[in-house]
Amino acid sequence: MLRWRLGLGTLFIGLLVLLCWFDLHASLPGIWLMPLAVLVAGVGADEVVGLAKSRGLPTCRRTAVVGTVLIVLSAYLPILFPSLANTVFARNGVLLAVALGTILAILAEMYRYKQPGEVIARLAVSMLAMVYVGVLMSFVVQLRNLFPDKRGLYALVSLIAVVKLSDIGAYTVGRLIGKHKMAPILSPGKTWEGAAGGVLFSCAGAYVIFRLWLTGVTDGWLPFGIAMAVTGMLGDLAESLLKRDAGRKDSSTWMPGFGGVMDLLDSILLAAPVAYLFWAAGWVVA
Repeated sequence: MLRWRLGLGTLFIGLLVLLCWFDLHASLPGIWLMPLAVLVAGVGADEVVGLAKSRGLPTCRRTAVVGTVLIVLSAYLPILFPSLANTVFARNGVLLAVALGTILAILAEMYRYKQPGEVIARLAVSMLAMVYVGVLMSFVVQLRNLFPDKRGLYALVSLIAVVKLSDIGAYTVGRLIGKHKMAPILSPGKTWEGAAGGVLFSCAGAYVIFRLWLTGVTDGWLPFGIAMAVTGMLGDLAESLLKRDAGRKDSSTWMPGFGGVMDLLDSILLAAPVAYLFWAAGWVVA
């Protein structure tokens, strides 16, 4: 299993690096990463619905997935259609997509309604998937498109690399010296020692990225590293909450050794809005 995880992990990293390289040299920023973002968001929404279904809740996968994909695609409007860059569709595209997804979900329930008892639950699950996966994933897209030049890609890489280094640090240190449980009910394997290791790895990664790779960045790496570690761990616990409630160990089983897409994406989702705030507010400078 370890050999499989290492091989699959290497494949994922290689694919992401290749897409980032193509994206860096593309005329439209984010265009090469768009299919991956849409695919990941759609599968992630499907997995969230699957968790609810395994709990016995009535669900509508199609509504949740379509709404989530619309929300993620809306973040690409200024890139795909430059003429919309300074219009209400660009400034409020994600919010309008959430409204459209909500309307579509309600209309779908009106169409299929036969008897009371399931409508509210189906709508709630669909909206959870759209907001949890779609809206949070839209910040990943907006982070890439925040700058028209290579800084947008650097911002995206800083989010993914620093958060995943935190995951690696928390797992490694927790396995080596972890003794004090951080959330024994939600995630019995997580320890406070592991959390400290996650913060340490995250800050080290932020230092390397901001001070050594991105020349010109002198401030902001430490608070960025801490913020990514904390929000990343909260994102991990957020998905653990859903899985615990559903009685599942992984969000799905299509990637042996890793689980599902949400098991890889969970820490990034909650960290993405915070990373966007750091870069958009100028708290880090590149």
